[in-house]
Amino acid sequence: MTTATAATGSFETDTPTVRETLPLSLARHDEPAPTRRLPWRRIVSAVLAASLCAAVGVAAWRAGGGEGSLSVTGALTLIIFIASVWAWAFTSVDDTYISLGAATALVLTGALSPDEMFASLGDDTIWLLVAAFVIAVGVSASGLTGRLAAWLVTGTDHPRVLVHLVTAAIVATVFAAPSTSGRAALLLPVYTALAGALRTGSGDDALVASRKRLVHALSLIFPTVILLSAVGSFLGAGAHLVTSHIVASAGGQEFSFAGWLLLGLPLAALSSHLSTELIVRLFTRKEDMRRRVRVDIADLAEASPTPVTGPLTQAENRAAMLVGTVVVLWCTEALHGVDPAIVALLGVLVTSLPGYGSVALRKALAKAPWSLLVFMAATLAMGDALVSTGAAKWVATSAFNALRIDSPWPFMLVVVALSTASHLVIQSRSARSAVLIPIVVALAPAVGVNPAAAAFASTAAAGFCHTLPSSAKPVAMFSDIEGMETFSPNDLRRLSLLLGPLMVALVMACSAWLWPLLGLSW
Repeated sequence: MTTATAATGSFETDTPTVRETLPLSLARHDEPAPTRRLPWRRIVSAVLAASLCAAVGVAAWRAGGGEGSLSVTGALTLIIFIASVWAWAFTSVDDTYISLGAATALVLTGALSPDEMFASLGDDTIWLLVAAFVIAVGVSASGLTGRLAAWLVTGTDHPRVLVHLVTAAIVATVFAAPSTSGRAALLLPVYTALAGALRTGSGDDALVASRKRLVHALSLIFPTVILLSAVGSFLGAGAHLVTSHIVASAGGQEFSFAGWLLLGLPLAALSSHLSTELIVRLFTRKEDMRRRVRVDIADLAEASPTPVTGPLTQAENRAAMLVGTVVVLWCTEALHGVDPAIVALLGVLVTSLPGYGSVALRKALAKAPWSLLVFMAATLAMGDALVSTGAAKWVATSAFNALRIDSPWPFMLVVVALSTASHLVIQSRSARSAVLIPIVVALAPAVGVNPAAAAFASTAAAGFCHTLPSSAKPVAMFSDIEGMETFSPNDLRRLSLLLGPLMVALVMACSAWLWPLLGLSW
């Protein structure tokens, strides 16, 4: 077995060297030991987390179980929660493992019953997401998404129009694939084919440099729009299902597919196109946008496993009809009364129908992100425990008293700003909702804010997660493409310095003026 040394390109074998075969007492001691830097960030954060846990324990002990105080069960729930947040943010342990361990600990401490924990696995939101993934696999297998993307990006020779057509195509895929990581996997081949087509062809040095800058901008546009456009659909991110579940558990009204679409799609489209324009201005030059560019459909067809030209195939027609029917049924739930999860399951049966569907059920289920689904179920259980034990209400009341916020505007601004910045601490979008939404929902009524409006604004703002390659899976996927040079961490920081405040302003504007017109007011 051999291992490669990345820095030098040399190889080392497993055969022991002379020094390795000597007894420890005969080995040379004059060789300097390699210096190891202490993980100060992890140490400091662990001390802070332990201090918070101690403060929670002291608060519960001093309260003595009085009315409105933190109970012992609530304190244990918060301590487990704080430990989970620290592990999510500062360790390399799998997020699902952490959340599953936390849910098990909540059962052992009495914050959750075993039935409540296992019931989260059978929640309709989990079934809805499983079914949506299977439908997405079938649509992708039919070739419909690749054809639509190719049709859009080959429709112009103006660079600025091209990038906005790409943006529109990415926004449209929010209905084709649930979760941002699933859409990133779906669109990565589209980007590589598009980048290859732009880089081919002869020209002077100025033209080559111009196309290189355009490809560089597109490498940022793809993950940025994938993340920001997710708010346009109820199934765009698992965090949306977590938010809806927690709001409903706290006594509010659960979001519907049509309701979320009405509220989220305008923000998704606006933020996506504004971010695209911002990226163009930051990473290209004015002359780049004036140069004519043409993407050859033959180059995209060569990179696609399914046809991208000619009439729609039978599988593509069936996939288009299925997606259209499912989305219409989701949006008209109030008329027919069929639960969205049941509609999705009917879609699964059609997608995998022998002799008719585009993919076998066993194959589609094998591609479902089961780790993500277990993670979501565990975080749903954690959110329920925070609400049922009174821990979320106690944290909200304490924060309200400490910050002395007594009006809606400052409260909403704090919620949106914290949600926008939370990706620096908690990488998982669903985990951020599990952390923030119970507290936001508990605190909102005290300042005269509709809990559902505050929760929706928080979830929308949490869609910004671009500062680091590790902040979101789509960013990580597009930052490291084999054989292609994409963006650097410095590019992300440069973009985030402007895009972060822009997202705060957009979410605040929508929550104050647009969403009240659409039925979700403070």
